[in-house]
Amino acid sequence: MHIEHIAIWTHQLEHMKAFYEIYFDVHAVQKYTNPKKHFESYFLTFASEAMLELMTAPDVEEASSAGRTVGYAHIAISVGSREEVNRLTHQIEIDGYQVVGQPRTTGNGYYESVILDPDGNRVEITI
Repeated sequence: MHIEHIAIWTHQLEHMKAFYEIYFDVHAVQKYTNPKKHFESYFLTFASEAMLELMTAPDVEEASSAGRTVGYAHIAISVGSREEVNRLTHQIEIDGYQVVGQPRTTGNGYYESVILDPDGNRVEITI
């Protein structure tokens, strides 16, 4: 078994798509639109063939800013090396996105940084 895809709701479908294309080298398939449900989505495919689905609809509610809550906490994207973790984190910060955890080795041995995507979702950039 393996995870086929993970989905994220957004109000900024095109901006989120561009963010993941620019920084994480994903390939987007043609936008899916369901006019009856006012639903649109993109599937973004990573080189590993894992997918991230970005979805939007007018009735999607804003996320709570309560901090730690039950549910998904982050996604982790492997970029292959410490140098690439450092480079990509620095580039994302220069481009104006928030870095909430600078590159470091965690207590369980991961080398990672943590950034926020345009909607504030946590993304771990790791080896």
